[in-house]
Amino acid sequence: MKDFYTMGIETSCDDSSVAILKNDREVLINLISSQIDIHKIFGGVVPEIASRKHLEAINPLIEKA
Repeated sequence: MKDFYTMGIETSCDDSSVAILKNDREVLINLISSQIDIHKIFGGVVPEIASRKHLEAINPLIEKA
């Protein structure tokens, strides 16, 4: 059987993450960019800021993966 790879992208709240899996079972890489420090000063997640930070973070994460 030929190997296949899956890229997973997650941007649902205040973290951006990218993972690459081999054959749906082996995690080859899992990268996370946290926004905790940014939102801490507001006492919680600010959706508009989070969405902008996802846009800034996702391409560098994909390139690194």
